[in-house]
Amino acid sequence: MKEQVSQVVRTSMYAAVLIFLILFLVFSVLAAVTFGNADLSLKDVYSVILYKLFHIKSLAAYGEGAIHDVVWLIRLPRVLLALAIGMALSVCGVVMQAIVQNPLADPYVLGISSGASLGATLAIMLGIGSFLGGNSVGICAFMGAMLTSFAVIAIANMGGKATSAKLILAGMAISAVCSAFSNFVIYITNDKNAATEVMKWNMGSLAGASWARVSAMMPVTLVCVLLFLTQYRSLNLMLLGDEVSITLGTDLHRLRTVYLVVASVMIGFAVYCAGVIGFVGLVIPHVVRILFGTDHSRLIPLGALLGASFLIWCDVACRVILKNSEMPLGVLVSIIGAPCFIYLLVKKSYGFGGRK
Repeated sequence: MKEQVSQVVRTSMYAAVLIFLILFLVFSVLAAVTFGNADLSLKDVYSVILYKLFHIKSLAAYGEGAIHDVVWLIRLPRVLLALAIGMALSVCGVVMQAIVQNPLADPYVLGISSGASLGATLAIMLGIGSFLGGNSVGICAFMGAMLTSFAVIAIANMGGKATSAKLILAGMAISAVCSAFSNFVIYITNDKNAATEVMKWNMGSLAGASWARVSAMMPVTLVCVLLFLTQYRSLNLMLLGDEVSITLGTDLHRLRTVYLVVASVMIGFAVYCAGVIGFVGLVIPHVVRILFGTDHSRLIPLGALLGASFLIWCDVACRVILKNSEMPLGVLVSIIGAPCFIYLLVKKSYGFGGRK
């Protein structure tokens, strides 16, 4: 009887938190578009959005001009891109931690950040991919991230099936190689301006947000998140290990490979749109896991919503902390994320399965 009551309480609490996070995400989007260096009134901001969405004739004056451009072409795409990337990184963090059975895993555990950095470095320092136009750096970073992921998967599958330990070690090896090549290219070119650009790109930023990037990132994020949500039973099983799963009649090797590829696609698009942003996929899954345990049917939706809201407000802070300037998003996220992560580990006596 007590167990049934406890289960009802946990379910009710989960439903309440889920509804709250959905409402908070909507509030975050509506509030975040009002922040920026340009001093715009709430009426101006929401009039532009209402006109663009519903074409209200009385608001036709907001269909063009400087206010329209600031709100519709700069602020709103940036907020929606933060939502999509925050959601993608959080869910990828949840999935990666399950795949490698390591609570310290993050979306870049396979060396994806180093691969993306190498791609961006080659594009900026050597002009590789210049024929791709203004998106050459992002596209080269995306290609670097994807090639790195596939290389890690291929290496981990050599000499037998890929295991959690082999994936981590392969990721560390590939990451070291990519970092070495990036540093070598920077050293031999000796271009300080280009090196500064590489450094800024590695810090992560949403300053280049546009509707084109939102239209690329948002569908990928939503489809992949829904896919992982349907796979929550397999993700739960991965926490038990390969031996237990085989005993239960499920071979995790094929599923692990599929999940890695899907997660790599999400991370690749995130890197293409905003550069490397760390700690979101590490801290957010821990916070949710502490509160609601390791059941991925709850972990994935709560992590997605919390990660989206978290990155939206981090980006708002980046825009308003420094007057007439902008703080790199990756730097601020790390400043916030690292102390929070240490607090979770030390004060909460936290383990991979929740509270000890």
